[in-house]
Amino acid sequence: MPNNSKVMKTSKWITGLTIVLCYIFLAQGGRTEPLRIFAAASLQGPLDIISEDWDIDTIINYAGSGTLARQIDYGASADLVILANAYWMDWLIERGQFAGTATDIISNQLVVIGPHGTAPMSNPTKTDLLDRLSGGRLAMGQRASVPAGIYARAWLENIGAWGTIQNHLAETDNVRAALVLVARGEVPLGIVYSSDAASEEAVSILWRVPSDQHSLIRYPAIALTPTGEDFLAYIETRTDVLISSGFKALQ
Repeated sequence: MPNNSKVMKTSKWITGLTIVLCYIFLAQGGRTEPLRIFAAASLQGPLDIISEDWDIDTIINYAGSGTLARQIDYGASADLVILANAYWMDWLIERGQFAGTATDIISNQLVVIGPHGTAPMSNPTKTDLLDRLSGGRLAMGQRASVPAGIYARAWLENIGAWGTIQNHLAETDNVRAALVLVARGEVPLGIVYSSDAASEEAVSILWRVPSDQHSLIRYPAIALTPTGEDFLAYIETRTDVLISSGFKALQ
């Protein structure tokens, strides 16, 4: 026959363990899995820093906004989505993927970059860009899907250079890939965000594109779960990390 004393001790031990596990579970807001974030590639770095200070583990999927939007539309799940352009956020809302409205959290600036040490440019024209390319290519995000590429095309159209420069492009799936091409010296010029250039010592900023020469750069975010809402609210208290990394405060 079983020893009643041992059975009672085992039962108390299991009960105590259950209480401890429940306490831990509740202390984490009832959540046992990591916070899932889909974020524009240009946020990599400062968003990592912010998430490290959060009290729940995070998994961040960085990619171009168009790629992220399609992944979500195909069924990928997330707690929080932060894109680099309102177009793709509106596209997801229109397709019924999100309810509610997005919140803009930060801005940025478009810059022309070259390998480190390249001489700066002053209000570049189509001719200036072609001279600097010298038969090479200009790296930028894809013109139709990557926000940095969309902004870049708008600027090039504004200065009357798009018709010519579009034949000299190296288009990439996200803005960080364009940054890498310039940093490695594989292309003489690139168009990226100021925050991207600030993260890479192997490039130099040649020209800061005036913000009135393309649509305003905004990073819209939308939370899909209560945990996502909490983290979004936390990000809004840590915009100093983003600004110190080259982003711009909302105007």
